[in-house]
Amino acid sequence: MSETRLIVGPFNRVEGDLEVRLDIADGAVRAAYVSSPLFRGFERILEGRDPRDALVIAPRICGICSVSQSHAAALALAALEGVAPTPNGRIATNLLVATENLADHLTHFHVFFMPDFARAAYADRPWFGMAERRFKAAKGESVTRALATRATLLHVMGLLAGRWPHTLALQPGGVSRSADARDQMRLVATLAAVRAALEEHLFGGALDEVAALTSVAELEAFVRGRRGDLALFLEIAEDLGLDRLGRAYDRFLSYGAYPQAEGRLYGAGTFAGGQAGAVDVAAIAEDHTFARMEGREAPHPPFEGSTFPDADDETGYTWCKAPRLAGQPFETGALARQVVAGHPLARDLVAREGASVRARVVGRLLELALTLTAMSQWVRDLSPTAPWCAQGRLPATGRAFGLTEAARGALGHWVQVEKGRIARYQIIAPTTWNFSPRDGAGVAGPLEAALVGAPVRPGETTPLSVQHIVRSFDPCMVCTVH
Repeated sequence: MSETRLIVGPFNRVEGDLEVRLDIADGAVRAAYVSSPLFRGFERILEGRDPRDALVIAPRICGICSVSQSHAAALALAALEGVAPTPNGRIATNLLVATENLADHLTHFHVFFMPDFARAAYADRPWFGMAERRFKAAKGESVTRALATRATLLHVMGLLAGRWPHTLALQPGGVSRSADARDQMRLVATLAAVRAALEEHLFGGALDEVAALTSVAELEAFVRGRRGDLALFLEIAEDLGLDRLGRAYDRFLSYGAYPQAEGRLYGAGTFAGGQAGAVDVAAIAEDHTFARMEGREAPHPPFEGSTFPDADDETGYTWCKAPRLAGQPFETGALARQVVAGHPLARDLVAREGASVRARVVGRLLELALTLTAMSQWVRDLSPTAPWCAQGRLPATGRAFGLTEAARGALGHWVQVEKGRIARYQIIAPTTWNFSPRDGAGVAGPLEAALVGAPVRPGETTPLSVQHIVRSFDPCMVCTVH
């Protein structure tokens, strides 16, 4: 058995810096080691500050998911204050988080993921001409249209948040910016325009039809004879076997998204081995064994966590810690959200093929249809003359956490306050879960596991299969190490 080692990276069309070390044997990946090579230290920056500074600093962790970071910080502060948002504040927050998440989904599919199939390496495939015309990087018809649709969608941010990214509109008790009846009608028109664009070009059919799909068979029947980008992706996925590529542990985690008057649009929980379960937040801990961090002696629950670079490090290969729930790695993201929420199409996908490359992408597009439909109703539920924000008072001492769902999955902020200042702040981001290194037991993170078995063609220095798997997770490396 011949064995070689390959360092892949930095990856283009990935948010932040990423490298992957591959051990290759007999034309396939035998083992993978995922590295986040840039330390940033936002958790340390927050220490010693007024807790409300988190609303200013945390969004700066990332320029494309800043609202999610802001939301997690606001939820942690709300728990400290014991304050609940007003109905308008809750709805407006949902709209802002959903807008950012859907903008990320649009960007990922059209700008980050699909351009790989417009590469010359696929020139012999029957679908290549269509893929190149639609998805050639920065030039494809679908890329251009999607960016225009995304710009339209982000008008929601302008109306409800004043600006994006790094808005200060999200507060513990709701939002700081109100909207009048005229703004409400503008929001309705904006979402209708986005819906029309997605139905015409991405899905080739009504969002309600997509949301109602219950199985892979129904999905394949839906796209048959249609010319949308979803149909093209499924054609490519079938030809390249993307339903058999990139499967990890099929263990899913979601904190739940978009609180309603009762419950959430997407419920919280776990799903593994065909069984749904609850999220025991107290069972979350971060392992530092192969992170370049001090504190390798035992896993750290977030309230006891630390972010101290290890100057004497000789074993770490990444700045990413290894989050575990009850000692196990979990995958998070849009597919995980829909599986945990019990959507029948998502459940059927993982029952048939697990969390494959195809399943992750379909889960993201399914969520586009589901969430945009819900947003239209949320706008109608706003009451412009009612309060938009409740006021609370921060205690001098206390600790709390805020859990939300970013586009890429489960995001949590844990804060401890002493004498009116932040004594400890810990963040576990979605890509920290997905791209975690091995833990003390030697168990690989989800991406590391998903890469095992990926085919490597002779002469490839950046294997296409590896790129498809990496991008199917839609990584955000700047959030990974915050």
